[in-house]
Amino acid sequence: MIRVILTDIEGTTSSISFVHDVLFPYAAEHLPGFIREHWDKPEVSEQLDAVAEESGAEREDAEALIETLQGWIREDRKATSLKAIQGMVWEQGYQQGELKGHIYEDAAQYLQHWHDRGLRLYVYSSGSVKAQKLIFGFTTVGDLTPFFSGYFDTRIGGKKEPEAYRNILSELGVEARTVLFLSDVEAELEAAEAAGMKTAWLIRDGGLPETNRFAARNFAEVDAALLQKR
Repeated sequence: MIRVILTDIEGTTSSISFVHDVLFPYAAEHLPGFIREHWDKPEVSEQLDAVAEESGAEREDAEALIETLQGWIREDRKATSLKAIQGMVWEQGYQQGELKGHIYEDAAQYLQHWHDRGLRLYVYSSGSVKAQKLIFGFTTVGDLTPFFSGYFDTRIGGKKEPEAYRNILSELGVEARTVLFLSDVEAELEAAEAAGMKTAWLIRDGGLPETNRFAARNFAEVDAALLQKR
């Protein structure tokens, strides 16, 4: 019986185009000014230490660090320090009303439905926990964060690594067979399955693939096929 739902964001609850066409360009445009303005803030300084260590750039060379981060944005690099700084930039944008998080209508509907039915909902995304809370906290349909019990990012492990899902299970203190993981990336589903979780493959665009893995076009299909007999 499914008691916990763990969901990806990009391509699952929210459109890939929002992340790549709105959030990434916003971060690229505003990151340089943000770093120059907030250089001495402890939370920013901590992440810049990590950027310097990982890249080899001089820690006191702000422009070199900015150039490194801009390159990582272009590469869509899954660096935890980059994700943390992007989250800070996005937070400023959300709070100023310049950003509104996209969420699919069916995702918003069923996240509330599942929460109201007593299912525990969690997010696992390569974006930082801060970024996750922002995208759900400032959506076009309001604040959805009350529906979630917790959030996981790459600090728990890589999304294509089974060990990350085992770490999540350890954090949650539940049996793997009671957790349903939703994602649009097959390699992530394979990793979750290796840890014993149930999975659903979200295919938002195009036809469903021929596969032994459960695939669905939206959350309504997931609910009907996997959760109605809960």
